[in-house]
Amino acid sequence: MSFSSLGLSEPLLRAVDEEGYASPYPIQVEAIPVVLSGRDLMAAAQTGTGKTAGFTLPLLQLLSGGQKVKANNIRALVLVPTRELAVQVADSVATYGKYLSVKSEVVFGGVKINPQMMKLRGGTDLLVATPGRLLDLYRQNALRFSQLEVLVLDEADRMLDLGFISDVHKIITLLPKSRQNLLFSATFSDEVRGLVDELLNDPVQIGFCQQNTTAQSVRQWIIEVDKSKKIALLSHLVRSNKWNQLLVFVNTKQDANRLTQRLTGDGVSAVAIHGNKSQGARTRALADFKANNVSVLVATDIVARGIDISELPHVINFELPKVSENYIHRIGRTGRAGLEGEAISLVSADEVKLLSDIESLIHQTLVRKTEVGFVPTHNVPLTKLINRPKKPKKPKKQKIKGEK
Repeated sequence: MSFSSLGLSEPLLRAVDEEGYASPYPIQVEAIPVVLSGRDLMAAAQTGTGKTAGFTLPLLQLLSGGQKVKANNIRALVLVPTRELAVQVADSVATYGKYLSVKSEVVFGGVKINPQMMKLRGGTDLLVATPGRLLDLYRQNALRFSQLEVLVLDEADRMLDLGFISDVHKIITLLPKSRQNLLFSATFSDEVRGLVDELLNDPVQIGFCQQNTTAQSVRQWIIEVDKSKKIALLSHLVRSNKWNQLLVFVNTKQDANRLTQRLTGDGVSAVAIHGNKSQGARTRALADFKANNVSVLVATDIVARGIDISELPHVINFELPKVSENYIHRIGRTGRAGLEGEAISLVSADEVKLLSDIESLIHQTLVRKTEVGFVPTHNVPLTKLINRPKKPKKPKKQKIKGEK
């Protein structure tokens, strides 16, 4: 199947062809006709499956016609959870829409608001935004929603994980009731399904046979290692494999900073990216990593969804995520667009329960390996720790009334 068979216009087909896209991915084949038809859409989409083009291409086509946007108004709104993802989606819009007269902008927090207010004065056909900054702009009368035709919630599960549910509800109440709604999510918790019920009207559902699964193009395995030896093992892996582009996930900002300092001190070029970094610092870190100026990018989950590197070969979970679903999002940074990738998790004894939860979620038992050239540090394999029977509790001795 070709993109031309999906009903896209010639300017869009020309832009897609210049990007070297030979044929659409499955989610694009399913989503594009639905969006063009005006129906609401509920899509279970793993990261790296091409979903961004699945909604931006038809959106651009819809917006290339119709009414002219008025001052401070917008016609389509794409809500995303992080600044990095906002930039990524905005870049896609600019790339695919370069031969169309569709005005687009992107707004997010962490930068000055006044330049963003100035850009929105003349009206915007398609706005990509994070929830908090969008509400800030609305409160300062920089935005109006009377012309809004389409709302897109991208990475809805991550939006809720980061605590944006209240902001999302506020935004929904501000929008015209008559509109098209598109919701994309890699996982569907009860909270996400509640949002679906509130937001969507008789939606077309796609991709649900793949929910809570990991991409087959990603080879996954774990190395059992004592917690105190993780940094030494990570440094060993980078050096022995001569990796020059490795994304490493940790759970906190403090962990990211500490690990980066230790790797740098060990002669491995590394940079950290997390929520406490300024937008300029985050942009520079990602740019240096993409350009192979640094070998290791250490990241927290808050920025995981916005890191888009088309040919990233390796991802390492230095620490297993506290929320099992985040494992899917983390390893989805590699093996994108049909390419092969590798995801390695360094697992210590105190993470046995987290590992068990992840394996239950993805319906897989991850392969255990021992790193050649690195001294093993576990006396008891994690598989035995996971399957170890619980010791029965000793019955309490009952006291006889009056006994001391």
